[in-house]
Amino acid sequence: MPFLTAGDPDLETTGALIEESARRGADIIELGVPFSDPIADGPTIQASFVRALERGLSVRDVFSLIRDVRVRCEVPLLTMVSFSIVARIGPETYFSEAAAAGVDGVIVPDLSVEESREVAREARTAGLHQVMLVAPTTPPPRMREIARRSSGFIYCISVAGTTGVRDRLPDDLAEHIRLLKSMTRKPVAVGFGISTADHVRAVAALADGVIVGSAIVRRVHDLLGHPRQDLVRGVGDLVAELSAGVRRDDSGRSASCDPAVPRDVVAPLTS
Repeated sequence: MPFLTAGDPDLETTGALIEESARRGADIIELGVPFSDPIADGPTIQASFVRALERGLSVRDVFSLIRDVRVRCEVPLLTMVSFSIVARIGPETYFSEAAAAGVDGVIVPDLSVEESREVAREARTAGLHQVMLVAPTTPPPRMREIARRSSGFIYCISVAGTTGVRDRLPDDLAEHIRLLKSMTRKPVAVGFGISTADHVRAVAALADGVIVGSAIVRRVHDLLGHPRQDLVRGVGDLVAELSAGVRRDDSGRSASCDPAVPRDVVAPLTS
Protein backbone atom coordinates (compact mmCIF):
# COMPACT_ATOMS: atom_id res chain seq x y z
CA MET A 1 0.00 0.00 0.00
CA PRO A 2 1.91 3.07 -1.19
CA PHE A 3 1.21 6.51 0.27
CA LEU A 4 1.01 9.45 -2.10
CA THR A 5 0.49 13.10 -1.20
CA ALA A 6 -2.43 14.55 -3.14
CA GLY A 7 -1.26 17.48 -5.24
CA ASP A 8 2.48 16.85 -4.95
CA PRO A 9 3.86 18.08 -7.25
CA ASP A 10 0.45 18.76 -8.86
CA LEU A 11 -2.93 17.07 -9.22
CA GLU A 12 -2.39 15.76 -12.75
CA THR A 13 0.85 14.09 -11.70
CA THR A 14 -0.83 12.60 -8.62
CA GLY A 15 -3.48 11.05 -10.84
CA ALA A 16 -0.80 9.58 -13.08
CA LEU A 17 1.04 8.25 -10.01
CA ILE A 18 -2.11 6.52 -8.74
CA GLU A 19 -2.60 4.77 -12.07
CA GLU A 20 1.07 3.87 -12.42
CA SER A 21 1.23 2.53 -8.85
CA ALA A 22 -1.77 0.30 -9.53
CA ARG A 23 -0.17 -1.00 -12.71
CA ARG A 24 3.12 -1.65 -10.94
CA GLY A 25 1.79 -3.68 -8.01
CA ALA A 26 -0.15 -1.56 -5.49
CA ASP A 27 -3.18 -3.33 -4.02
CA ILE A 28 -4.51 -0.26 -2.20
CA ILE A 29 -3.34 3.36 -2.31
CA GLU A 30 -3.33 5.73 0.63
CA LEU A 31 -3.80 9.33 -0.48
CA GLY A 32 -2.66 11.98 1.98
CA VAL A 33 -4.81 15.11 2.20
CA PRO A 34 -2.30 17.93 2.86
CA PHE A 35 -2.62 19.69 6.20
CA SER A 36 -0.57 22.55 7.63
CA ASP A 37 0.07 20.97 11.04
CA PRO A 38 0.31 17.16 10.77
CA ILE A 39 1.09 15.38 14.04
CA ALA A 40 2.17 11.96 12.79
CA ASP A 41 4.16 12.81 9.67
CA GLY A 42 7.91 13.32 9.53
CA PRO A 43 9.79 15.98 7.55
CA THR A 44 9.56 14.24 4.16
CA ILE A 45 5.77 14.05 4.10
CA GLN A 46 5.42 17.43 5.84
CA ALA A 47 7.48 19.03 3.05
CA SER A 48 5.24 17.42 0.43
CA PHE A 49 2.18 18.85 2.20
CA VAL A 50 3.75 22.31 2.11
CA ARG A 51 4.45 22.01 -1.62
CA ALA A 52 0.85 21.03 -2.30
CA LEU A 53 -0.67 23.71 -0.07
CA GLU A 54 1.50 26.41 -1.60
CA ARG A 55 -0.25 25.63 -4.89
CA GLY A 56 -3.61 26.38 -3.25
CA LEU A 57 -4.83 22.78 -3.01
CA SER A 58 -8.27 22.24 -1.44
CA VAL A 59 -10.07 19.13 -0.21
CA ARG A 60 -12.54 19.40 -3.05
CA ASP A 61 -9.61 19.47 -5.48
CA VAL A 62 -8.60 16.10 -4.00
CA PHE A 63 -12.12 14.72 -4.47
CA SER A 64 -12.16 16.00 -8.05
CA LEU A 65 -8.86 14.20 -8.67
CA ILE A 66 -10.28 10.95 -7.32
CA ARG A 67 -13.42 11.24 -9.46
CA ASP A 68 -11.24 11.69 -12.52
CA VAL A 69 -9.01 8.72 -11.64
CA ARG A 70 -12.03 6.52 -11.01
CA VAL A 71 -12.98 6.72 -14.69
CA ARG A 72 -9.85 4.71 -15.53
CA CYS A 73 -8.65 3.03 -12.36
CA GLU A 74 -10.31 0.68 -9.88
CA VAL A 75 -7.56 0.40 -7.27
CA PRO A 76 -9.06 0.94 -3.77
CA LEU A 77 -8.28 4.38 -2.36
CA LEU A 78 -8.08 5.55 1.25
CA THR A 79 -7.69 9.17 2.30
CA MET A 80 -5.39 9.92 5.22
CA VAL A 81 -6.88 13.12 6.62
CA SER A 82 -6.59 15.18 9.79
CA PHE A 83 -9.70 15.36 11.93
CA SER A 84 -9.33 19.16 11.84
CA ILE A 85 -10.23 19.04 8.15
CA VAL A 86 -13.09 16.59 8.68
CA ALA A 87 -14.49 18.68 11.55
CA ARG A 88 -14.25 21.92 9.62
CA ILE A 89 -16.14 20.51 6.63
CA GLY A 90 -18.39 18.37 8.83
CA PRO A 91 -18.08 14.57 9.09
CA GLU A 92 -21.32 13.89 7.23
CA THR A 93 -20.34 16.19 4.37
CA TYR A 94 -16.73 15.01 4.18
CA PHE A 95 -17.62 11.32 4.13
CA SER A 96 -20.53 11.65 1.72
CA GLU A 97 -18.45 13.70 -0.71
CA ALA A 98 -15.52 11.31 -0.35
CA ALA A 99 -17.73 8.32 -1.10
CA ALA A 100 -19.34 10.06 -4.07
CA ALA A 101 -15.86 10.76 -5.46
CA GLY A 102 -14.91 7.07 -5.22
CA VAL A 103 -13.05 6.84 -1.92
CA ASP A 104 -13.24 3.42 -0.23
CA GLY A 105 -12.10 4.30 3.29
CA VAL A 106 -10.59 6.91 5.58
CA ILE A 107 -7.74 7.04 8.06
CA VAL A 108 -7.98 9.85 10.63
CA PRO A 109 -4.70 9.58 12.59
CA ASP A 110 -5.45 12.26 15.18
CA LEU A 111 -8.87 10.90 16.15
CA SER A 112 -8.82 8.98 19.42
CA VAL A 113 -10.83 5.81 19.90
CA GLU A 114 -12.88 7.54 22.62
CA GLU A 115 -14.00 10.22 20.16
CA SER A 116 -14.45 7.95 17.14
CA ARG A 117 -17.95 6.58 17.65
CA GLU A 118 -19.89 9.37 15.92
CA VAL A 119 -17.29 9.68 13.15
CA ALA A 120 -17.38 5.93 12.55
CA ARG A 121 -21.17 6.05 12.30
CA GLU A 122 -21.00 8.79 9.66
CA ALA A 123 -18.35 6.83 7.74
CA ARG A 124 -20.50 3.67 7.79
CA THR A 125 -23.54 5.63 6.64
CA ALA A 126 -21.54 6.87 3.67
CA GLY A 127 -20.36 3.33 2.93
CA LEU A 128 -16.74 3.96 3.90
CA HIS A 129 -14.33 1.94 6.01
CA GLN A 130 -12.76 3.78 8.94
CA VAL A 131 -9.29 2.34 9.47
CA MET A 132 -7.88 2.97 12.95
CA LEU A 133 -4.29 2.96 14.17
CA VAL A 134 -2.53 0.96 16.87
CA ALA A 135 0.84 2.23 18.15
CA PRO A 136 3.66 0.28 19.81
CA THR A 137 2.78 2.08 23.04
CA THR A 138 -0.94 1.18 22.93
CA PRO A 139 -1.88 -0.86 26.04
CA PRO A 140 -3.47 -4.26 25.24
CA PRO A 141 -7.00 -3.37 26.44
CA ARG A 142 -7.02 -0.24 24.28
CA MET A 143 -5.49 -2.21 21.41
CA ARG A 144 -8.38 -4.67 21.61
CA GLU A 145 -10.94 -1.84 21.53
CA ILE A 146 -9.28 -0.21 18.51
CA ALA A 147 -9.22 -3.56 16.73
CA ARG A 148 -12.92 -4.00 17.46
CA ARG A 149 -13.85 -0.59 16.06
CA SER A 150 -11.56 -0.46 13.06
CA SER A 151 -13.21 -1.28 9.75
CA GLY A 152 -11.58 -2.91 6.73
CA PHE A 153 -8.23 -3.48 8.39
CA ILE A 154 -6.11 -2.23 11.28
CA TYR A 155 -3.17 0.10 10.72
CA CYS A 156 -0.33 -1.11 12.93
CA ILE A 157 2.32 1.57 13.50
CA SER A 158 5.74 -0.07 13.59
CA VAL A 159 7.58 2.57 15.63
CA ALA A 160 6.75 5.27 18.15
CA GLY A 161 7.10 8.75 16.69
CA THR A 162 6.51 10.14 13.23
CA THR A 163 6.73 8.73 9.73
CA GLY A 164 10.09 8.61 8.00
CA VAL A 165 12.63 6.42 6.24
CA ARG A 166 14.58 4.20 8.65
CA ASP A 167 17.51 1.83 8.22
CA ARG A 168 16.04 -1.06 10.20
CA LEU A 169 12.78 -2.33 11.61
CA PRO A 170 12.16 -2.38 15.39
CA ASP A 171 13.35 -5.52 17.18
CA ASP A 172 9.98 -5.97 18.89
CA LEU A 173 7.83 -5.52 15.75
CA ALA A 174 7.11 -9.25 15.31
CA GLU A 175 5.90 -9.53 18.90
CA HIS A 176 3.76 -6.41 18.47
CA ILE A 177 2.10 -7.79 15.32
CA ARG A 178 1.51 -11.22 16.88
CA LEU A 179 -0.16 -9.64 19.91
CA LEU A 180 -2.47 -7.54 17.75
CA LYS A 181 -3.36 -10.48 15.48
CA SER A 182 -4.19 -12.58 18.53
CA MET A 183 -6.97 -10.09 19.32
CA THR A 184 -8.71 -9.91 15.95
CA ARG A 185 -9.46 -11.70 12.70
CA LYS A 186 -9.31 -8.43 10.77
CA PRO A 187 -6.32 -7.92 8.47
CA VAL A 188 -3.36 -6.04 9.93
CA ALA A 189 -1.30 -3.68 7.75
CA VAL A 190 1.98 -2.26 9.05
CA GLY A 191 3.39 1.18 8.30
CA PHE A 192 5.92 3.83 9.45
CA GLY A 193 9.60 3.40 8.70
CA ILE A 194 9.24 0.72 6.01
CA SER A 195 11.38 1.82 3.10
CA THR A 196 13.08 -1.08 1.28
CA ALA A 197 12.06 -4.32 -0.44
CA ASP A 198 13.80 -6.23 2.36
CA HIS A 199 11.68 -4.38 4.93
CA VAL A 200 8.55 -5.19 2.92
CA ARG A 201 9.52 -8.85 2.67
CA ALA A 202 10.14 -9.11 6.42
CA VAL A 203 6.86 -7.42 7.36
CA ALA A 204 4.85 -9.36 4.78
CA ALA A 205 5.92 -12.58 6.51
CA LEU A 206 4.13 -11.38 9.66
CA ALA A 207 1.28 -9.10 8.58
CA ASP A 208 -1.45 -8.95 5.94
CA GLY A 209 -0.36 -5.68 4.35
CA VAL A 210 2.61 -3.34 4.14
CA ILE A 211 2.36 0.46 3.93
CA VAL A 212 5.22 2.56 2.51
CA GLY A 213 5.03 6.35 2.61
CA SER A 214 8.14 8.46 3.13
CA ALA A 215 10.34 6.44 0.76
CA ILE A 216 7.84 6.98 -2.06
CA VAL A 217 7.26 10.66 -1.26
CA ARG A 218 11.03 11.16 -1.15
CA ARG A 219 11.33 9.58 -4.61
CA VAL A 220 8.78 12.11 -5.87
CA HIS A 221 10.86 14.91 -4.34
CA ASP A 222 14.08 13.58 -5.86
CA LEU A 223 12.49 13.63 -9.32
CA LEU A 224 11.00 17.11 -9.12
CA GLY A 225 12.06 19.10 -12.16
CA HIS A 226 12.19 16.03 -14.40
CA PRO A 227 9.58 15.55 -17.14
CA ARG A 228 6.32 14.19 -15.74
CA GLN A 229 6.63 10.86 -17.50
CA ASP A 230 10.09 10.34 -16.01
CA LEU A 231 8.90 11.18 -12.52
CA VAL A 232 5.92 8.84 -12.81
CA ARG A 233 8.06 6.05 -14.23
CA GLY A 234 10.67 6.51 -11.49
CA VAL A 235 8.07 6.28 -8.73
CA GLY A 236 6.49 3.30 -10.48
CA ASP A 237 9.86 1.55 -10.50
CA LEU A 238 10.07 1.95 -6.73
CA VAL A 239 6.51 0.69 -6.24
CA ALA A 240 7.33 -2.37 -8.37
CA GLU A 241 10.52 -3.02 -6.39
CA LEU A 242 8.68 -2.79 -3.08
CA SER A 243 5.72 -4.84 -4.30
CA ALA A 244 8.07 -7.65 -5.26
CA GLY A 245 8.53 -8.22 -1.54
CA VAL A 246 4.93 -9.46 -1.22
CA ARG A 247 4.59 -11.26 -4.58
CA ARG A 248 5.31 -14.90 -5.24
CA ASP A 249 4.91 -14.30 -8.95
CA ASP A 250 3.05 -12.01 -11.31
CA SER A 251 -0.15 -14.03 -10.95
CA GLY A 252 -0.41 -12.88 -7.33
CA ARG A 253 -0.94 -9.29 -8.38
CA SER A 254 -4.41 -8.11 -7.51
CA ALA A 255 -4.67 -4.39 -8.26
CA SER A 256 -5.83 -3.24 -11.67
CA CYS A 257 -6.59 -0.10 -13.63
CA ASP A 258 -9.10 -2.08 -15.68
CA PRO A 259 -12.51 -0.55 -14.79
CA ALA A 260 -14.10 -3.92 -15.55
CA VAL A 261 -12.52 -5.33 -12.38
CA PRO A 262 -14.70 -4.50 -9.34
CA ARG A 263 -12.98 -3.09 -6.26
CA ASP A 264 -14.40 -5.78 -3.97
CA VAL A 265 -12.38 -8.31 -5.97
CA VAL A 266 -9.11 -6.36 -5.98
CA ALA A 267 -9.23 -5.19 -2.35
CA PRO A 268 -8.20 -8.06 -0.05
CA LEU A 269 -7.74 -5.71 2.90
CA THR A 270 -10.93 -3.73 2.47
CA SER A 271 -13.32 -6.60 1.99
